[in-house]
Amino acid sequence: MGLMKVFSGSEILAMALQQKIEAIGVDVVVKNNIQSARLGGFGNTDLAVELFVQETEFAKVNPVIEEFRMSI
Repeated sequence: MGLMKVFSGSEILAMALQQKIEAIGVDVVVKNNIQSARLGGFGNTDLAVELFVQETEFAKVNPVIEEFRMSI
């Protein structure tokens, strides 16, 4: 299977959700467009950090994501 995007937003919120997902034993792939733009010399502020999980893990991760979204 492939990767499924489960979050897109600020770096701080992405890191908080990443920790919650990894606490239940699911690996997270992080795509940090903010750092990529900065390192490339582009100071773009409308980019976001995206989190991805394996599609097969989505059922396990979804309750954590919903709880996180309700808390922010």
